[in-house]
Amino acid sequence: MSPDIPTREIYWNIDMPHWLFLFFAAAVIICVYGFYRRYKLWKMGHKENRLKYLWQGIKDILSYGFAHKRILREPYPGLAHFFVFWGFVFLVFATLVVMIQADFGLKIFQGDLYLFIKVTANAFGFAALLAILATMFRRYVLKPAHMESKPDDTISLILILVILVTGFVIEGLRMAAIPDPWEAYGFVGAWLAVPLRLLSFDTLLLLHKILWWFHMAISMVAIAYVPYSKLIHIPLGFVNILLRKRGPVGVPSTIDFEDESLESYGKNQLKELSWKELFDTDACMRCGRCVRSCPANLSGKSLNPKQIIQNIRTLMEDKEKSPEAEQPLIGKAATEDDIWACTTCRSCEQQCPVFIDHIDKIIEMRRYLTLMESKFPHEAQCMFRSLETNSNPWGIGWNTRHDFLQSCGVKTIEENPQAEYLYFPGCYGCYDTRNQKVSAALVKLLQAAGIDFVTLGNNEKCCGDPARRLGNEYLFVTQATENIEIMKKHGVKKIITQCPHCYNTFKNEYPALGGDFEVIHHTELLASLVMSGKLQIKNKFDQTITYHDSCYLGRYHQIYKQPRNLLKAAGFKLKEMKHTRKKSLCCGAGGGRMWLEENHGERINEMRTKEALAIHPDLIGTACPYCLTMLDDGVAACKARKKVKVLDIAEILAEAI
Repeated sequence: MSPDIPTREIYWNIDMPHWLFLFFAAAVIICVYGFYRRYKLWKMGHKENRLKYLWQGIKDILSYGFAHKRILREPYPGLAHFFVFWGFVFLVFATLVVMIQADFGLKIFQGDLYLFIKVTANAFGFAALLAILATMFRRYVLKPAHMESKPDDTISLILILVILVTGFVIEGLRMAAIPDPWEAYGFVGAWLAVPLRLLSFDTLLLLHKILWWFHMAISMVAIAYVPYSKLIHIPLGFVNILLRKRGPVGVPSTIDFEDESLESYGKNQLKELSWKELFDTDACMRCGRCVRSCPANLSGKSLNPKQIIQNIRTLMEDKEKSPEAEQPLIGKAATEDDIWACTTCRSCEQQCPVFIDHIDKIIEMRRYLTLMESKFPHEAQCMFRSLETNSNPWGIGWNTRHDFLQSCGVKTIEENPQAEYLYFPGCYGCYDTRNQKVSAALVKLLQAAGIDFVTLGNNEKCCGDPARRLGNEYLFVTQATENIEIMKKHGVKKIITQCPHCYNTFKNEYPALGGDFEVIHHTELLASLVMSGKLQIKNKFDQTITYHDSCYLGRYHQIYKQPRNLLKAAGFKLKEMKHTRKKSLCCGAGGGRMWLEENHGERINEMRTKEALAIHPDLIGTACPYCLTMLDDGVAACKARKKVKVLDIAEILAEAI
């Protein structure tokens, strides 16, 4: 090899390097066996096909896996994880190139590739070293409340740290012992070589040999340790990203109540979970991001999304030890208080770097409690009865549902069967005094824009969202089926709704029952009407406003821009709260929580209201009747009604035109 071609001798100063093959084979066997054990645990669950969208999954791996799209939302831990990950990517790449030349005889560890490896391994390896130290400082000194530390965490961090440090010292010892014309490219090793040159040549050789074998032994231990430790999340996280759910967010599975082979409804046993739901438990990073974003947990309730996932993992491992033992999910994986505390806001899932499905598991446990054991909060019983008798949560007479809208001049579909849109105001828009003002404002806007619309009149029933979210799937199917039948009877094609919960139910959940309609939320429609000029904004507001993102409009449907564009068009100065858009904090009403008492911890709506009041807005805007009610109550509880009003986007726009 010409001295002008950049390279170095492989296995320099190492006797019998082929013993490394034996150690590597042993490490791989132990590692593979560990994964096989986990595979057998996942097989406890039933089959589920997650291979439909492989190409999209590969793109997600590049975005969320390699690029750390979600992890980087939190700069400190995100950047630390990013540099540790990429440090090892380049170090593993360097190791593979060395192995190819040393063991297969391909002369590739030279020239520009050699220099590239030298630079990247040093740069990213050193960044990984600093990142590991930063991670240890955060975990053991700063100690964030949401982060738990187990012995496994310490072992994993120490293994990585030792591998990085010994690798650099080995490079420094080699550079100190023999001249290296390319040492500038391996700058970390060159730095270490300076003090090491004070040692004798024989000492350098001895230390290099000892440390080289120690480094290799630790590396083999790390490989073998992966499936038995937290490090398992590295390969499984990529797989989980690849196999994540596609399509609409948060659509519960449909129960076929005519299927007599079903032993139970909902889930309360490990065998009732799918293999992917069990796989989630091993892919979990235990990073705690789900806990930090859970409104129930933040408000002092016991619900801990991460712990539920980890508890299922523990049950899975216990089942392996005692196959005959059947431990229920309810009570072991999650308490009943945990199950009913969830608002289904899905912030936990939106922040999870590896797309763990938390909420579906909680909904299935709710279904079991409701349908199989009739165990649910007593307030829910009243609400279920009201839905059954009068098709609204309050039990107000069904034959008065259209009264308010009739007073606004809105026709029913029987009176105008050719109308382009069906306007579905929902239970709140029909019966709740405060939200009737929103209905009146929206009707005014639609009439001003010349939109041809009607309602179902007294034939309208609750969309079924409250029943479904509280586990009463049978009641949901009943109400949804009746709504679908009447809509199809009248040839409904397009639906306008002002409630994100109705919007989500019609758009994403009715299709499984045969209800395929074009559904539009009023913020989407109003934004298009303003943009097209059908609605002219005449009055500008010289005020500040903060906008609260409804979970079912934002996280569920990614509708963030339209309401903000409307507010800006109306002249408002928009001020964002601490938690906004994808990280918005739930108002506390989702998941059927609107109809349940909040007996533990701080009230979520008051917690969110305080966050809004902290930036001193003139108005708080929203686009959901649940959020409007909860925030309005929050403002009253904070004794701030004289300072700030809570208004729906439709009310604001109605004043603007």
